[in-house]
Amino acid sequence: MNILIVYSHPSKKSYTFQVLEKLKSEIAKQNWNLEISDLYASNFQSDMSEEEYDREGFAKLDLPISEDVLAEQEKIEKADCIIFLYPVWWSDCPAKLKGWFDRVYSAGYAYGQTDNFPKMKTIPFGLVICTAGHPNDFLTEIKMAQSMETIMLEDRLGKRFNNKEMLILGGTLELEKVMENHFLQIENICRKIKQYFI
Repeated sequence: MNILIVYSHPSKKSYTFQVLEKLKSEIAKQNWNLEISDLYASNFQSDMSEEEYDREGFAKLDLPISEDVLAEQEKIEKADCIIFLYPVWWSDCPAKLKGWFDRVYSAGYAYGQTDNFPKMKTIPFGLVICTAGHPNDFLTEIKMAQSMETIMLEDRLGKRFNNKEMLILGGTLELEKVMENHFLQIENICRKIKQYFI
């Protein structure tokens, strides 16, 4: 099993980083292959250049794809499961991760495919994990949870994934009340992944 974690948080002091470490330890118990795209540690360029926009916006597929984007696409092609891990900032993922989708989901690869370009493989399982200050009940009440799920699962993951789920680890403003339950959910993730490969 090849697992790719696309991780987007700037601080190792964060709760999201603790979730990453817990996730890594659970995956290690399975002896699966794990690769991590740490977007802040690698200083991933989130802004699209003018040339990249010309390629995407005007479908000028003869323009080159950046090396950092090609490297991320190679990771995708190796993956059986991709986990996106990030904090909720202003109702969405950090700009680094949004920029990852903007640039890595390039024309001819993730959409607008032609016979001249390799098409992005369909990933068996995609899992979105986000940490949020507000409790899940409140996020559902104000319809933010549904909005985030629609954007991430139906648009960004979309038909590029055969199966997809979102796990919102909410209530982190009162971490002592939710951490134990969150970590139990992380412990169950490998079991969740396995069910798609039986």
